[in-house]
Amino acid sequence: MIDAQPLVRLGVREVLAGDFDIHESETRGEAVGLVRDIGSIDVAIVALRREIAAQDAALPGDEAIRTLRRTAPGMGIVAHGERPERHIASAALQAGASAYVARTAGADAMAKAVWAALEQDRFIDPAVPPRGSRGKLTRRQREILQLLADGGSTSAAARELGLSEETVKTHTKNVLARLGARNRTHAVAIALRECLID
Repeated sequence: MIDAQPLVRLGVREVLAGDFDIHESETRGEAVGLVRDIGSIDVAIVALRREIAAQDAALPGDEAIRTLRRTAPGMGIVAHGERPERHIASAALQAGASAYVARTAGADAMAKAVWAALEQDRFIDPAVPPRGSRGKLTRRQREILQLLADGGSTSAAARELGLSEETVKTHTKNVLARLGARNRTHAVAIALRECLID
């Protein structure tokens, strides 16, 4: 378990101690060294908080996951994120984590995540919304939103897609309604967070 906060480590230890021997590290760098030294750790739980510790400034959570994956390719990795958000879970899994669980999750979700990681199965906190859950967008709406996310204007999107500006504006209004967004910038932020666009 890698976390700078002793109370968090204590809680995780309480959840898992009946089934696992627990090693703890305050910093990600220390944990990488521990994995190299011991060499037989089955699962690492990596806290993703940005402010984990000053010593970890050079080793962000996703990079720690990549480093642990390279150091011990067969080890399961549970990413322990701040919130149950799709973009955080996706980034952790892309970095090489087997499982993602938010700090808001209960003990049962943490235990399931660790067991899944041990078996090299994927586990995502049930509180994380599924991909595209904020509202399905049509292919055309995604194209327009992607062009807007890439810095294009309404008129540029219209030219690119061979549509009238009025049609692009109508699609944009429908995107805002489907995503519950306040404006185009908010719609782009939601779509990126929920992996609706690249």
